[in-house]
Amino acid sequence: MTLKKEDHSVDNGQLKSQKDDISLIETKKLENKTEIGSQPLEESKGNENENENGFQNFGFNQSILNALRNKGYKNPTPIQKASIPELMLGRDLLGQAQTGTGKTAAFALPLIEKLNDNKELNAKVLVMTPTRELATQVAESFKSYSSESSNFKTVAIYGGTDYRNQISALKRKVDVVVGTPGRIMDHIRQGTFKINGINCLVLDEADEMLNMGFLEDIEWIIDQLPENKQMVLFSATMPNEIRNIAKKYLNDPAEILIKSVKKETQLISQKFLYVQRHHKLDALKRILELNNEGVIIFVRTKLLTTSIAEALENSGHTVAVLNGDIPQNQRENTVDRLKKGFIDILVATDVAARGLDVERIKLVVNYDFPFDKETYTHRIGRTGRAGRSGEAILFVNQREKHFLRNLENSTRTKIEEINIPSNKIINEKRMEKLIENVNESSLSKEENEENKALIFDVLDNLKEKHSMDDSNIAMAAINLVIGNKAFFVNEDDSWIHKQNNTDRNRSNRNGNNRLRNSNRRNNYQNDSFETYKFNFGKFDGVRVANIISSICNSTNINGRSIGKVQIFNDYSLVDLPRDLHRETKNKLKNIKVRN
Repeated sequence: MTLKKEDHSVDNGQLKSQKDDISLIETKKLENKTEIGSQPLEESKGNENENENGFQNFGFNQSILNALRNKGYKNPTPIQKASIPELMLGRDLLGQAQTGTGKTAAFALPLIEKLNDNKELNAKVLVMTPTRELATQVAESFKSYSSESSNFKTVAIYGGTDYRNQISALKRKVDVVVGTPGRIMDHIRQGTFKINGINCLVLDEADEMLNMGFLEDIEWIIDQLPENKQMVLFSATMPNEIRNIAKKYLNDPAEILIKSVKKETQLISQKFLYVQRHHKLDALKRILELNNEGVIIFVRTKLLTTSIAEALENSGHTVAVLNGDIPQNQRENTVDRLKKGFIDILVATDVAARGLDVERIKLVVNYDFPFDKETYTHRIGRTGRAGRSGEAILFVNQREKHFLRNLENSTRTKIEEINIPSNKIINEKRMEKLIENVNESSLSKEENEENKALIFDVLDNLKEKHSMDDSNIAMAAINLVIGNKAFFVNEDDSWIHKQNNTDRNRSNRNGNNRLRNSNRRNNYQNDSFETYKFNFGKFDGVRVANIISSICNSTNINGRSIGKVQIFNDYSLVDLPRDLHRETKNKLKNIKVRN
């Protein structure tokens, strides 16, 4: 069976009806280009008052409709309404849509329909994705949509896993192959992937593949495939390189633009807070006090993923790392544990988390500022997917303020400023959660007679043998829940007020402000500070942050109490409080700086 453009199972009346439906969501046809206006995305899962199944008009066979019904899908999203009729006709397609818009189903469903009666051994459809995670997700989508179809097989091939299992799967009957460019090339070169039957190629997240340097690989693969094939290209953005690929390889494609970025991101509450580098980890811990279930923290380096994860684990969180050094089987296990709730927080790099779609993700933290709009959009897109709401918080330091304004301009979104949570806010949250947990426990509907009998025995013993009344028993029980650690946060949080206001004050300063602040700084240094000399300097490779960190770690001096730091070639001068204890002064004499 082949996917010829004139070979389809949908009558023109059905397609015309479906295309007429597109007009209901504000479409504008310009030659072959369909632009869908910025309407709120419809969810695939409708309500009981809507039509039984909005997918019926596409002409899908009953097995596909049954699979969609089992998944709770009732109404197609805009990208599905626009794309499916074109793909059912066998047309090439160039689509621009963000992740989370339902584009996987937009190309998977018509391809499954057209391969319903395929009896041939070798694959008919090849789907290329930029990452292993996305390849796995797309393959799982094909499997779920074809779960009611007999003898429909999908195989995922990507690096980091055993070749032998993939070769074995490719030798058996397969309809769809989903993979990353590198591993696809390997199998083609070794002859283990028979591509002579491929008559449809899908490039998913093509812009990301180009960003990762796969352009030459993509073109090499396309050149190896049969010339007569249907091509589908989806991209979140449409740079010139993507246009060039489309112009070179696509034949009179239907162009579909989902102008819904703004409406999608409206589901995501976007916020930022000012925080300097040496306070970022403390600020992160305070953010996680308010929301610590289903969180992704994005950082720039693999080393930072590990250090942050260790710090959060020491604070009692369940954390995992996702970066380029993690073996594929471990990555898959990590994502699975995140989905099932065994992990609450994931610390990840951008590439490692590409295409990640986990329903539990409610909060995205941009610990390191994203390099560009696309990176930011991808990061926050890990939450608020498929109609769900989410929250994204961006850490911004003084030097990144202009980047923030550029980001707001490029995304056409106003990002709300928030403050780092204070002790008062954290303690209120802790109390609220404790009361909520106790209340939920009292309302539990689980009837375990053995446990109930045990509880009554304990209560009777406490009342009779220890003369405890109900209030004392309740207090003791809550104390057991709290544990030995202090329940409320009592640490000094005065730095937060300075942190929340420092950058805003800086932005309003002029020359007179700076002079006045300089004079004020000199005054308090003369009154309250004493200058200490340390025998390390620029020749030793030390920085201000190294000196402050070493002083704080070696003494009981708080970083906020340290004044001016001057680094010279072979020594450094640091202003410290005058009223230091003798023991602290002795410790200062033996300080060693780690750089």
